[in-house]
Amino acid sequence: MIYEGTIYGNTPSKSNCYKIITVGKGIKAHSSLAKTKALKDYENNFYIQLHPDLRGIDINTYFEFEIDVFYPSQRADLDNSLKVVLDCLQKTETIRNDNKCVRIVANKALDKINPRIEFKIKTL
Repeated sequence: MIYEGTIYGNTPSKSNCYKIITVGKGIKAHSSLAKTKALKDYENNFYIQLHPDLRGIDINTYFEFEIDVFYPSQRADLDNSLKVVLDCLQKTETIRNDNKCVRIVANKALDKINPRIEFKIKTL
């Protein structure tokens, strides 16, 4: 089975999507990681744009993942976007766990006006 989707917007880099925060007060205070607004916004937009037929299908078998990432500039790293997209697919329950991914084909392209991702998930 092959599932396809397109999500519009600039994919944030996983390495820049978390900030260190302090949780608690006094002696019980400790550091933790929190998502940035950019990542939260992208996750929300991803859910809204993802075709309803892909939400909750819960792919729980091995799969291949193909993705074309169209960035507004050449500065972004392709590998950082992959993790964000796979995490979003888990959050939308499209896939159960990205550890079932056995092959990734990723392409980087430039589209200053219409940044987006186009993806295919092929179950094995």
